Amino acid sequence: MSADALRRARSAAYCDPDLQTEAEARARQAQADLGERYAREKRRLKEKLRIAEADAEVIRDGLLYGTGRELVEAVTRVLAAAEFAVCDLDVELGGTRSADLLATRAGKSCLIEVKSATGNAGESLIGDLLRHLAAWPRVRPGQPVSKGVLIVNHQHRKPPRERAERVYDRPEAAPFPVLSTKQLFDWWRRSDWDAVHNAILGHPTG
Repeated sequence: MSADALRRARSAAYCDPDLQTEAEARARQAQADLGERYAREKRRLKEKLRIAEADAEVIRDGLLYGTGRELVEAVTRVLAAAEFAVCDLDVELGGTRSADLLATRAGKSCLIEVKSATGNAGESLIGDLLRHLAAWPRVRPGQPVSKGVLIVNHQHRKPPRERAERVYDRPEAAPFPVLSTKQLFDWWRRSDWDAVHNAILGHPTG
């Protein structure tokens, strides 16, 4: 029904703007302003969610399903988010002369080897990092490391909830911390940076 028809019928659904009280006009304008603010805020939050999902997807997919460079880059992003200075040693030194990453925080540095395994992780991965730790004084004589950490995306063809909690059944198999990427992912998604610091450096440094 047109405005003229509503006016002629004196419908409660229509009020001639020229006949509104100031209170009515203020209330109607406030309602319109609220609608505009809501629409703007909804657009802002929708864009914020889109960005958050895109950022999270890279790390989530990399940590839980990635191998090779994709996995290393996801681990690097998590360590950087935890305020580590991270050096990609494959890029800096060329090839595989050392471990994958050097992570430094609060004056302490750690060599990090990042691996993946479709099934259970073989203990040969432990030997790889032991060799890198032994060779490090020759690779960087002036930059000592306090420890090494092995990070493994094991059983990555299984859904994350079905994977074994520990990478190795025998904790004594490695003389250094061995972390699953599922552990690292859980700490990252909760922003539990103290847990990351503790795992990499041996104690909270936050």
